[in-house]
Amino acid sequence: MSFSDYLETKVLDHVFAGTAYTAPSTLYVALFTAAPSDSGGGTEVSGGGYARQTIAFTTSGDTTSNNAAVEFPTATANYGTVTHVGIYDASSAGNLMAWAALTSSKTIETGDVFRIPSGDLDITLN
Repeated sequence: MSFSDYLETKVLDHVFAGTAYTAPSTLYVALFTAAPSDSGGGTEVSGGGYARQTIAFTTSGDTTSNNAAVEFPTATANYGTVTHVGIYDASSAGNLMAWAALTSSKTIETGDVFRIPSGDLDITLN
C-alpha cells in the first residue's frame, strides 16, 4: 500500500518536527473503481448499499495486516469493477491514509458480497 500525502506529512511532522499526531481510533476500508493517488481522488463506490467498513490491524515487524475479515453489505445494485482499496480515518469524507491496487479486480453485481479475508490486506514499510 502507498501512504497518502496526508499521512506522509503527519508522520514526518510527528517524528522529525515534534508535532503531535493522534492516530484515528477507528479506520475504514473503502472500495474504488478508479485508482486514487497519494493526493486522494479516485472513484469510490457509491450507492447500492455500499458503505465503508471498519478495519483493524495487527503489526509484526515491518508489516501490518488486517486482523479480522472485512465484509461489505450485500450489493443492492451493481458497483462496477472494484480495482483498488483505500484506508480512511472516517466512515465518510475524512482523510485517505493509504491505498493500493487489488491483485485482481472484482466485478460486483447486485447480490454480491465483497470480502477481504483476515490477513489479506498488508501495509509494509521497508
